[in-house]
Amino acid sequence: MTTADERAAGLTSKAAHDRLRSDGPNRLPQAKRASAARRFAKQLVHFFALMLWAAAALAFVADLPELAVGIILVVLFNAAFAFAQEERADRAAERVRALLPRSVVVRRDGHRTEIDAESVVVDDVLLLEAGDRVPADAVLLRADRLLVDTSSFTGESVPASLDDGERVRAGTFVVEGEAEALVDATGERTELADIARLTTIAPSPPSPLVRELGRVVRTVAAIAIGVGVSFFVLTLLLGRDPSDGFIFAVGVTVALVPEALLPTVTLSLAWGAEQLAQRNVLVRKLEAVETLGSTTFVCTDKTGTLTRNEMTVMEAWTPAGAASTTVAGLDPGAGIEIEDPIARGAVRRLALAATRCSTGRARLVDDAWVGQGDPMEVALDVFTRRLGTDTDRDRAEAPPTLRFPFDPHRRRMSVVVDGEVLVKGAPDAVLPRCTDVGDATAVLHTFADRGLRVLAIAARRVGTTLPSDPDEAESDLELLGLVGLEDPPRDDVAEALARCRSAGVRVAMVTGDHPATAAAIALEVGLRRAEDPVHLGAELPADEGALGALLDRDGVVVARVAPEDKLRIAQALQARGHVVAMTGDGVNDGPALHQADIGVAMGRSGTDVAREAADLVLLDDRFATIVAGIEQGRATYVNIRRFLTYHLTDNVAELTPFLVWALSGGRFPLALGVLQILALDLGTDTLSAVALGAEPPSHRLLDEPPVSGRLLDKTVARRAFAVLGPTVALATMAAFVASMAADGWRPGRDFPTGHALATASGAAFMAVVIAQTANAFACRSARRWPGALGWTTNRLLPMAAAAELAFSLLAISIGPVARRLGHAPPSWTGWTVALAGAALLLAVDAADKTIRARRQHR
Repeated sequence: MTTADERAAGLTSKAAHDRLRSDGPNRLPQAKRASAARRFAKQLVHFFALMLWAAAALAFVADLPELAVGIILVVLFNAAFAFAQEERADRAAERVRALLPRSVVVRRDGHRTEIDAESVVVDDVLLLEAGDRVPADAVLLRADRLLVDTSSFTGESVPASLDDGERVRAGTFVVEGEAEALVDATGERTELADIARLTTIAPSPPSPLVRELGRVVRTVAAIAIGVGVSFFVLTLLLGRDPSDGFIFAVGVTVALVPEALLPTVTLSLAWGAEQLAQRNVLVRKLEAVETLGSTTFVCTDKTGTLTRNEMTVMEAWTPAGAASTTVAGLDPGAGIEIEDPIARGAVRRLALAATRCSTGRARLVDDAWVGQGDPMEVALDVFTRRLGTDTDRDRAEAPPTLRFPFDPHRRRMSVVVDGEVLVKGAPDAVLPRCTDVGDATAVLHTFADRGLRVLAIAARRVGTTLPSDPDEAESDLELLGLVGLEDPPRDDVAEALARCRSAGVRVAMVTGDHPATAAAIALEVGLRRAEDPVHLGAELPADEGALGALLDRDGVVVARVAPEDKLRIAQALQARGHVVAMTGDGVNDGPALHQADIGVAMGRSGTDVAREAADLVLLDDRFATIVAGIEQGRATYVNIRRFLTYHLTDNVAELTPFLVWALSGGRFPLALGVLQILALDLGTDTLSAVALGAEPPSHRLLDEPPVSGRLLDKTVARRAFAVLGPTVALATMAAFVASMAADGWRPGRDFPTGHALATASGAAFMAVVIAQTANAFACRSARRWPGALGWTTNRLLPMAAAAELAFSLLAISIGPVARRLGHAPPSWTGWTVALAGAALLLAVDAADKTIRARRQHR
């Protein structure tokens, strides 16, 4: 049997090499990824792509190779763009591996040896010091004043004091002291791996945009196929050749399919992600841009998100007297006002005891005081310094001989220094263990009413025999007093919460802090009302339905929340139909962030596992940044509806020539051919649609309920199919007829053929382009006409319109291209009518918006 001394001696190099070969490297689990070729192929076989593949095949059968090639290029472009965005997200996800250190110090062959962290194996002896990240799960063989930051697992900001025989976990951080630890689990067998694995195994729920786009694509596909089949049957009934009918059916199907819809959506999301980056929001998944705009419920943490995480001791109370300060910050030179000089000794004893229970401190760096460690403990250190105590010297002269770390169930911690037990913790956890509390309860209520975070400090003398457990140490205490700390809310939180309410977004505070602290801060920032209850994580209903009903309102505060509670909260609110945004920063927050519709990780204080599980990362940890993201997300959703309206309007104009041909029994010539329609869809529509996807957000976006819902709703359908679409179609057919009339055609005569028909078709083509250019400006708003918005406030749109006009002029003036498309440059009459189409569309759009505004006003 291996002795303790033999285990402490570490492994030999050969034994470590053999173990590494059998157990594998010390790496976190990674989700299995398909090959790049398979991932690209996946983009070629979704429903929309399959529909386009079918259209290309039909075009080949109909002897329209140019149309077939054009459609195939659309499919490949869509696939390439989606693949590139997926790869970008995957590269960002690989940062989770940075949570483990690159190199560590172990004892090998009896000597200190620095090795790559991936080479750590079971039975290695880790030599840990302050500043080290623990690379694997291990049992402590020897711990010397060891403090470990386990907040990424537990959510508690106070470092845990660990002793011989206790465990340290991979991914935690050594704050103070040193230790030797025997590794007993590496890589995929660590607790960190179990949690990280949850974020890769469970599939993320589809975003509202993905679900809605699927519905739109299926609807459009059904309509396109149905109309195409109907036209084919109609041509047969009219006695036309089946091959002609087939060509017409293909043309109608292509006319109704918005080939550029998916790449336009992707580009719009990419633009939104870029705008969010300028607002300190890093987007890891493009769909999250729109989902954030659909958010109906935000579950936010408190410290650092709603507050500044910059604490100051503002009040202190002892049975002998009280002290206070009006100066926030870390300057130890600021004054402390003590109401009774006799109380100075009691206040100093209180402050010194609180500091001895803490590891955080203030440091002078480059002539400026900065905090090191937990902000609450830094504030206690500053308070003690302001009373004239050199805390650095005191720590060196009187180090703790025993430490019982903070426990979330006890809600207190204690140390033994100079034969005295010193206790620091939540008042409701400390006061019941004191022999006499005097007026402490009344003072506690006074501090709490002012929104201060309150700590109770107590002590008792011990003999030469040290206490064996916390319960023994923390009993029969003498209350030294209370301290009230202020962690001021961020200046913009109240306004951000007000904007959430006006936007119809409910907000809940979900925090691991004490309920009194959470309630006070929530009240101060306006999140809750004084009469609203505060719920405890341990008391939440086990039933999902009951939990959802309890929390489904604005201003909810849930305190003492464990990471598993956050997961349950997200699931319960989703079950009630909410689109949930959840903030988090710890390793154990990963499953909740993964489950939420929008997982929001902290950029400054969060762990890489949290960022890996999240959809968004806040680079400044501010709640107001979430609200700014919601605004940009809504803008992106509205922009998608804008260019969907634009696309569908064009489809009405492209379908009209086929309808006229069909209704005339094939006697009226086609104004537009299939290849012209493809040129319109890909050459002249795409740039304007992309520019509409970059439309700046309206200042009224957060004055209305969430915009999540149908992309193809009544408003979009009415404007596309009843107002704008028919107007563009009228301009198109008018230009076609006027051009034929200019060549001598009159009703009752045979329609012109050859060059005259090509000229008329060219007029119809340019009429669509020019009217759609005006339509792009009209689609910027469903309420205001373009002149009220400013013709150049969307800087991309004029450039897109100019580029599309240039493309159409080339398509109609370059001989070989024009002949293949089946048109020729319009006559002066055709040009005049085509140009008039733009004025007609803007006039109809303005009239429609005026009528709607008057109806709404009434």
